[in-house]
Amino acid sequence: MCSLIMRSLLLLPWLALSVYAAEPITIKLWPQGAPEPAGFTSEAEKEIPKKNDTDVKRVTNVTEPTLTVYKPANPTGTAVIVCPGGGYSILAIEHEGTQVCDYLTSQGVTAILLKYRVPARDKSNPSKEPLQDAQRAMGLVRHHAAEWGIKPDRIGILGFSAGGHLTVMASLHPNERTYTQDPALDVADATPNFAVPVYPAYLVPSKDETFTLKPEIAVTEKSPPMCLIHAGDDKGVTSASGSALLYLEYKKLNLPAELHIYAKGGHGFGMKQSGLPTADWLVRVAEWIKSMGW
Repeated sequence: MCSLIMRSLLLLPWLALSVYAAEPITIKLWPQGAPEPAGFTSEAEKEIPKKNDTDVKRVTNVTEPTLTVYKPANPTGTAVIVCPGGGYSILAIEHEGTQVCDYLTSQGVTAILLKYRVPARDKSNPSKEPLQDAQRAMGLVRHHAAEWGIKPDRIGILGFSAGGHLTVMASLHPNERTYTQDPALDVADATPNFAVPVYPAYLVPSKDETFTLKPEIAVTEKSPPMCLIHAGDDKGVTSASGSALLYLEYKKLNLPAELHIYAKGGHGFGMKQSGLPTADWLVRVAEWIKSMGW
């Protein structure tokens, strides 16, 4: 019982502490409007009503992607862009978003919540527009680094499920742009300084073929350090084998990487207090960030 209480205190520090230096600020990624496919239309952004008290908060129909910046009271200079999951259909904006930002700021990390475009514009390439948003986000954070008290060489990205896939794509394909760049908003090299994919989805070809990586999940010498989090009982296109295989690709090139695969936890645990060891995953990530000197 004592250890469970300690885990809860570690992962829910905002219950006892107000760790923000100021009110969060929100900025648009695309001041002139996001680059949408020709003829694209969408309903207004909305929050999907919760089905019950244990359901998670979701938003969808995001056409105006934003960054919300949470500044810690005692900043370390490190920043993390947080990408909620949701199958490129919705964003689980709370337990894979704002609650993660709360924990990171308690550790002195500037947390930056990325509200990227959903649902997918093209089902055959669902990450195209979200990757544009992530690449632009990295540019904006680096441009604002001095203003926000961030060191430009200590900016990471962390994401869940589809957001974990987005984190991987933004790390392995940071400079493959499919939009017209603006030097005032973009940077030539949008590679994150580190990446934390949490139960990343879509790394494997299908729910029946989970022991090979998709061709686009290709690690190079320039790929950033990575800390992978997964539950061993995750299945199908979110199988933990994807994280294990990606870790091995890093090892082949002798690149910095860490892998945590918990025996139980399923998919989508995020910041839920399950009582399982997966509830400590962010403590492990904070330890990794500290051990790497960030």
